[in-house]
Amino acid sequence: MQRTIISALVAVFVLCTASCKKFLDEKSMTKLDERQVYSDLDLVETSLKGIYANWKAVRTDEQGLIMMMGTDETQQGAFQMKSDPNKGGLDRYDANLNATLNHIANQWNIRWPLVNEAAKIVRGLSRQDVTPGTREAKLLGEASFVRGFIDFQLAMYWGEIPIRDLDREAELGLRRQPLKDVWAFIIEDLQRAAEHCPKTNDPGRATSGAAWAMLGKAYMAAPESTGLRDFAKAAECFEKMMGDYSLVPYKDLWDYNKPNTAEAILEFQFSPVYPNNNKLQFQLGSRAVQAYFGDGCYYSGYDKIVPTRYAYSSVDSGGVWEAGDLRREESIRYDFTYYGETPTLDPITWEDLGNDHDELLPHVKKYEDFRTDKHTDNKINNMWNSGKNIPVLRLGDIKLCYAECLNEMDRGADAVNVVNEVRARAWGGVLPADKQWTAMSREAFRTAVMDERIRELFAEDWRRIDLIRTGKYLELVKARNKWTAQSGSIQAFHTRLPIPDTEMKLNGDITPADQNPGYQ
Repeated sequence: MQRTIISALVAVFVLCTASCKKFLDEKSMTKLDERQVYSDLDLVETSLKGIYANWKAVRTDEQGLIMMMGTDETQQGAFQMKSDPNKGGLDRYDANLNATLNHIANQWNIRWPLVNEAAKIVRGLSRQDVTPGTREAKLLGEASFVRGFIDFQLAMYWGEIPIRDLDREAELGLRRQPLKDVWAFIIEDLQRAAEHCPKTNDPGRATSGAAWAMLGKAYMAAPESTGLRDFAKAAECFEKMMGDYSLVPYKDLWDYNKPNTAEAILEFQFSPVYPNNNKLQFQLGSRAVQAYFGDGCYYSGYDKIVPTRYAYSSVDSGGVWEAGDLRREESIRYDFTYYGETPTLDPITWEDLGNDHDELLPHVKKYEDFRTDKHTDNKINNMWNSGKNIPVLRLGDIKLCYAECLNEMDRGADAVNVVNEVRARAWGGVLPADKQWTAMSREAFRTAVMDERIRELFAEDWRRIDLIRTGKYLELVKARNKWTAQSGSIQAFHTRLPIPDTEMKLNGDITPADQNPGYQ
């Protein structure tokens, strides 16, 4: 009974907090001595499971798409831009992208409870000797992984962030810390995770392979100013884990009958049955399809984000896709014909979007879930019920990261070979001679691999981070995002998001003077 009560209180705590300050200052709701809580590994396990449950919720519904808006890969649908001008600032990069934008505040707020709860586990288990291979070590490794992963995202999106090392709380307070310290802390967390996470684990939970993969990404992404960016170390991390996974046919990655394939390093686990549905597809589907066929068509929806023209077009039309690449049809829906009938825009002409109608232009396809279609035996309506697993880390991504490292280490020939391994899968296992990459300059490879990452990882939530870490954010978003180009407002400071106004009001250690430059 005590464990049940504690579990419920932990869940309430995580879900009900409303700002970083509140998250970071909150006292234990269990009113038990901390040593008592963290000496009971069953209680630690319960807390960790709650963290995982709320972490995967970050990738659900509209909030799971916010960080994919405003890139060169995906942008908001036209009606969404018209109906919500404030959120439209995420693509226009105009004055609506500011510290009061609730969508940004939510992205900040949904992550900090997870960091704080993970920090409690790390401190609680670190206060005793931890023997590698024990249950304590496993839980310590997983909590370190979650904190390291989420801090990685927070630092990429906002720059300097608070460091939640609870043993140094009096010293650090709730202030934003220097980038070098932040990234050193992220790397330390992921190193501990690589040392202690188990090689295999339950689906949806961290492994040593996931930890090595993220540690490698951290060494690649750490700002050069920190002195911590190290492509050789990143390559070593990837080499420690890649052999434990293998590429599978690309279509298998999006087949709900084949979850957690041999390529999966970490997937968030979902199903089309409430409350484990992810709600993504109805946000991603077509409003024209919804208006024409109703909610029961599994690819109807709201057009919350759609591919940019560059991301859906062929090379000969100024886009990214090459003839014969199987990833194109798996990633993007071009044909909206449904049981022999093709929808039109007639039911939604009231939107008055002029030439901006995009409801029947290409859409994101990867998360479509036919189990929610009205023609299946499940009788589960599409509205919010999609439930495919969501990939977080997979081998195709890591191989391309590894190739980038090799290129930066003057091993261009090896880098090309690794990319060709990924591309061979994209052509069904045998890469045509004219599609094989050959020797190129370091700079040419940098450009080419960014396109390859669109083809391989389209709409998998890595593009914003890729653009930031490579310094290509301003250039490519301005050139390829329709709304950004129309607005003409994007500036270099937009690479970072504004610290939410609510945070500055509630956290005495983060004031308007600490706001990221360029924002008011």
